[in-house]
Amino acid sequence: MGYRKLKRIGYTDKGNESQITPCRTGWQRLYGLLAFVCICANATALNISSTSHRLDPLQQQRQSYLSARDALHKGQIKSYRQHREQLLNYPLTPYLDYFELRRRLARLPYNDVDQYLAETSHPLLKARLTKQWLNTLAQKKRWHDFRTYYHSSENTVLQCYALEARIRTGDRTALEEVETLWNVGHSQPDECDPLFKLWSNTEYFTQEMAWQRFVKAMDKSKTRLARYIAKQFNDEYKTYSDLYINVHRTPALLEKNSRFQEQSPRMRAIILHGIKRYARRDAQHAYQQWQRYDAQQLFDDERRFNTQQFIASRLVKQGHQQDAEALIEQIPQLTSEKLSEGLIREFLKEMDWDKALSYIAKLPQSLQQSERWRYWRARALEQQENEGASEAKALYTELAMQRGYYGFLAADRLGHQYNLGDSPSNIAPDRLSELANRPGAMRARELLMVNDPLNARREWFHLTQTLTPQEHITAAKLASQWGWHHNTIISLASAKHWDDLQLRFPLAYNKQVLNTAQKLQVSPLLVFAIARQESAFAVDARSPAGAMGLMQLLPSTAKMTARKAGLRYKKRDLLTPEKNIELGSRYITTLLKQFNGNRILATAAYNAGPRRVKGWLKETAEQLPYDVWIETIPFQETRKYVQNVLAYSVIYGYRMGTVPSLLSVHETNQPL
Repeated sequence: MGYRKLKRIGYTDKGNESQITPCRTGWQRLYGLLAFVCICANATALNISSTSHRLDPLQQQRQSYLSARDALHKGQIKSYRQHREQLLNYPLTPYLDYFELRRRLARLPYNDVDQYLAETSHPLLKARLTKQWLNTLAQKKRWHDFRTYYHSSENTVLQCYALEARIRTGDRTALEEVETLWNVGHSQPDECDPLFKLWSNTEYFTQEMAWQRFVKAMDKSKTRLARYIAKQFNDEYKTYSDLYINVHRTPALLEKNSRFQEQSPRMRAIILHGIKRYARRDAQHAYQQWQRYDAQQLFDDERRFNTQQFIASRLVKQGHQQDAEALIEQIPQLTSEKLSEGLIREFLKEMDWDKALSYIAKLPQSLQQSERWRYWRARALEQQENEGASEAKALYTELAMQRGYYGFLAADRLGHQYNLGDSPSNIAPDRLSELANRPGAMRARELLMVNDPLNARREWFHLTQTLTPQEHITAAKLASQWGWHHNTIISLASAKHWDDLQLRFPLAYNKQVLNTAQKLQVSPLLVFAIARQESAFAVDARSPAGAMGLMQLLPSTAKMTARKAGLRYKKRDLLTPEKNIELGSRYITTLLKQFNGNRILATAAYNAGPRRVKGWLKETAEQLPYDVWIETIPFQETRKYVQNVLAYSVIYGYRMGTVPSLLSVHETNQPL
């Protein structure tokens, strides 16, 4: 009997428990079950609290550690030493010694550094002190000493210092190695500038070398760096760099063919760059210009092929699939996985099932066997009615055995129950104890307890680098016991252990989620799913775009949401779980209202912004089936985001004792 059957008759099977208990219906049941989880969590917390006197010595050490760290920060050395003397066997004592020595490095305490590096058994702190010591020596121009302590490093700043140290102490062979650091398509740290200045005044620096770096910078659209490099050009190279920058800014200049007739490697580089820039804006016109220049210039085979493939991909992206197909027919080897998948999505958008089916058949076998393309093969075969119906049903039946977005879609098409495939890990207590008592684990745990999550993550990362898959699962269980859910998820992923849903999908911050969801009348499953997808429950997560916290809100979005709700807001609130959850829940609630309760559109808007979603709906004229619309979302990140949030909502329903449908009737019936 599956979960859907149980749900219909009013019972639910609770995971590993053999007992089957009556369940309520709708939101009342969801909130009741989550409240039960909260009660259990609170009981656990009370149990821990009741044993706290047995931990008094450790708690006292933590307090002494914090007092020592605070005294050191304030420069109260006498107080620091008094607290330090009480911490001989405390796991974080090495951190105090490191902090104390680090603050004195500018005084060049050679003996103390030598003693620390020789005696410390802490590899992380040893590496960090060595790096800081080398930086200090370089800044003090102690080049002979620098060479004594330096061995090798992947750190660019230290590599630059090391070459500068060799040059300044008479080793001119180091000049031959500078090009590798200099000739890259991005800016290097400012600390490398003295080395590059030394090198650029020698015979090792050439105009052609500068041109190579200029081209790399332009290819990555690093125009500021390119202009800086161009200052080093002579008049001949300056003419080419000016033309290159002009074409980058206005690629339609390529239509003036007479300006680009010169046969030279530099002119060919300008033309190829301009064609790609043009294709980003207008692939059809770029293709026309390419045909002219391809007949005129002698491009090498690799660059010619790459340019043709880029034009084809942009034709697909801009909706010119007929032109892309014509180009592929002329040059069949142009077909790539990315290009083929793009074409298939365009055919899906046009509901051209035969074309979609033919291109799915052209994919590599490994891709054809993926859940995604097996599902779409089945969907295309379905349209052939009797001819393909039996094969489509067989494909759906296979897919429905999988836990995930496409598996759930397939199950829905068959009217089958979902296969959750939950298999909790059984970790022996002695394994947990052994791992917990390793020095790195003890330090990570204590760093968490003294609110130093950055160093805790460093310790955990170092500890887990050499673990076996089974040990990673043990580490996941240990992190879960600590309430360190993000690292639980990472450790399970490292072990490729996907079936322990208790650990992979924790009911983290359940009290905050329940209270907020109940107050706003939003599904707690959706809130859990978004937090799981956005940050994997990393409280202090920050994205390159500036999004922060559990539900990854941009400060501007959070400020707007708080203002509309009449809430006080400060940017640092986003790193507080309850405030982040409330603001994130309010924002998704706003989006749900904006998109008539449709979670597909609301979650897409949460990731890509409501304006883009409205634009996509306008392009599709709200005529596509829900699954086609999701599959043809222009942004790969948003497409995957929506699929994961929907699937995670199902899994979180299971974690809370019910299995909701992937999509509601309203969502499946609404054309998009």
